[in-house]
Amino acid sequence: MATTTTTSSTARSTSRRTASPRSSAGIRARRRRVEPVFYLFLLPTIVLFTLAITLPAVMGIVLSFTDSVGFGESRFIGLTNYVAVFSDPAILAAYVFTILFALVTVVLVNAVALLLAIGLTAKIRAKVALRGVFVLPMVISGIVIAYVFSFLFSNSLPAFATSIGFAPLEQSILANPDLAWISIVIVTAWQSIPSTLLIYIAGVLSIPGEVYEAASLDGASSWRQLRSITAPLISGYIVINMVIGFKNYLNAYDIIVGLTNGGPGTSTTSVAMSIFNGFSNGDYSYQMANATIFFLIAVVIAIIQLRITRGKAAF
Repeated sequence: MATTTTTSSTARSTSRRTASPRSSAGIRARRRRVEPVFYLFLLPTIVLFTLAITLPAVMGIVLSFTDSVGFGESRFIGLTNYVAVFSDPAILAAYVFTILFALVTVVLVNAVALLLAIGLTAKIRAKVALRGVFVLPMVISGIVIAYVFSFLFSNSLPAFATSIGFAPLEQSILANPDLAWISIVIVTAWQSIPSTLLIYIAGVLSIPGEVYEAASLDGASSWRQLRSITAPLISGYIVINMVIGFKNYLNAYDIIVGLTNGGPGTSTTSVAMSIFNGFSNGDYSYQMANATIFFLIAVVIAIIQLRITRGKAAF
């Protein structure tokens, strides 16, 4: 009798163990199942996104293989536009300028923003008020900033340089093909630093104060603390700011238009400017090919961004 009872108990426990994975899988399946009403709420957004972004993008890619001028009839010409883009010195110069500009600006912005973040999280007076002052440029339109700085670079700076006898800046740097890019970097950085600064402030504040206290007791200097504590512990913030910033600077347009309008000559013409200027000049399909190439470059950068930032989430 005891043997029968033991056997029955063993069989029940075995059946429970066997059924348990199935029931767990059923529960997980029910949890993963999305209610149809959620898709109903998502549908308007998908439709609007498709009509406003996806459909025009696909139409643009299709037109890049034609000789379309933006309206009227067109005929298929294959890869002619793409071959022309890769052999156009003006387009290639725009790509070189845009990439170099993005590299220089992203390094400058992140270096200055990180130093400011460290200073604005230190034990100083009125640091909250100072944070508010430093983030003000973020809320001003880029084109407005560009026009203000254009006046400063064309009038105020040359007048000041003349008064102190500094010959290199007595003429506007906006008219100098070798120096105009510097003005674009300065103004872009001035507008971009606040948003980067806020992210770095959040990163620095996330570091426990006890870590710095222990480092101070061990005799670590401020530079050593920055190099061995701050930088490693906010590496995720640094990587994200660098990658996202570089991708954003590739789309530079409004500040360049307000400062130099791509000049002198074409020395500061970005890829975005060359695309928009081509649309107004009747090179519609040609610039759509240029835009498609630029889109593919942005996709590659986005993939690299996802690879680099995987496992480095800062928020």
